[in-house]
Amino acid sequence: DAGALTQFRIWALRALSGDFGNSLRFDRPAAELILAALPTTLALAAMALAAGMALGIGLATAAALWPRSAFPALVEALNLWSIALPTFCVGLAAILVFSVWLGWLPVIGQWLSPVLILAIDNAGQIAKPLHEDLKEATTASHIRTARAKGLSPARIVLRHLLPNALTTVVALGGLILAGMIGGALTMEVLFGLPGLGTLAYQAISGRDYPVIQAVVLVFAAGVVLVNWL
Repeated sequence: DAGALTQFRIWALRALSGDFGNSLRFDRPAAELILAALPTTLALAAMALAAGMALGIGLATAAALWPRSAFPALVEALNLWSIALPTFCVGLAAILVFSVWLGWLPVIGQWLSPVLILAIDNAGQIAKPLHEDLKEATTASHIRTARAKGLSPARIVLRHLLPNALTTVVALGGLILAGMIGGALTMEVLFGLPGLGTLAYQAISGRDYPVIQAVVLVFAAGVVLVNWL
């Protein structure tokens, strides 16, 4: 009705200026809460993406250099991991094994487990398509010429194949970063990190609608921005 449209117009105009209203639970501006939690989420996503890309590129390159080794099988295994295992299940298993059974890591406030879990998940999504690109590129004419000139397999992969195939990694990195938001939220809640995931969970649990709206809008804007870039 007209009243609802008027309310939405007022909220949208205020949101454009950074005013998302006050939190019903914390009695503070929602924008202030988001700004306080955002660095944790960005740091977790950046570390996991960087580690995942390094691991994925390294495994795909090793699988291309040594096709008869265990590396191609490891690439397949990581790809299956990323498809079949939700991050929250792996996170719960990590807490059970490393924190409860072995007592190696604290449950709350630790970064190692969430970063590794998200990095391995990212590596599985990167290594498989990159490995396929590298295998397909080995049949190109310039690669046959490089072999005829006596270049070593390592130099062929690192100097001629990998730079061209990295365009796939760049495209995948944007999609993975957008899709990793859900995983980062889950990891924050499981391991007690004070990021946007924990803030969203607290807001949903307490029916803090201004904060929920603000968090959803920030994440949606982030996904659109990453895909656009």
